[in-house]
Amino acid sequence: MSLSMRLRLSSLVATGVLLATSPLACAAADTPAAKPSPPAAPAATPKPTMTVAECAVWDRERSFAASVEHHDAAAFAEHVHAKAVFDAGSPEPTRGRDAIVTGWKSIIDGKLLRLGWSPSIVTIGGDGNLAVSRGPDWIEDLRPNTKQRFQIGEFNSIWIRDTDGQWRVLFDDGDVTPHAASADDVGKLVASLPKECPHS
Repeated sequence: MSLSMRLRLSSLVATGVLLATSPLACAAADTPAAKPSPPAAPAATPKPTMTVAECAVWDRERSFAASVEHHDAAAFAEHVHAKAVFDAGSPEPTRGRDAIVTGWKSIIDGKLLRLGWSPSIVTIGGDGNLAVSRGPDWIEDLRPNTKQRFQIGEFNSIWIRDTDGQWRVLFDDGDVTPHAASADDVGKLVASLPKECPHS
C-alpha cells in the first residue's frame, strides 16, 4: 500500500467515514447508544519520600531560605560553597561565595523585594556527596510603582557535602519558570508546604 493511500485511509478512519459505512456500524445504528461511562477519577499524585540523608539536605535548603527571610547575610554565606556558581545556566554566572553574597545583598536586605522558597524533593546521587533540590519559590516586589507584585516560580539547586561534612550550595540556576500570581496564590502555596521532610 502506498504512503498516500495509508494517509488517506488514516484520514477516513479519523473522520469516522470507514467506521460509519462498515456492516457493524450499520447494525449498531439500530441499537440504542450505550450510556457513556463516568470519567475516571484522576490518579493521586504520589507524595515524595526521601532518605534520611536526603532529608538532611531538605532541612539545609529550608535553613538557607530562612537566612534570606531573616535578612541574615552571615547565615546566607555559610550555606554557600566557596566556589559556588549562581545563575549557572546564564551566559554571565556569578562565581564564588563573596561575589554571590555581594550580588544577593539587596535580596537579603529585603527592601526592594521579598524572596521565599522551599524544597519539594531532594535526590542524592553519585557517591552520596551531591544532591539536587527542587521546589517552588515566590517573589513579592515591594517597589511602590510595580505593576506585578507577586510571582511564583520554581528553583533548582545542586548541593555538595563540603570538606567539613556540611552541605552547601554549589550551583543555583535561579527561577526557571516564573509566572504572575496574587497574594492569595502565594498564601495558599506557603500554607501547603510541609513543615517536616517526608522521609521514607
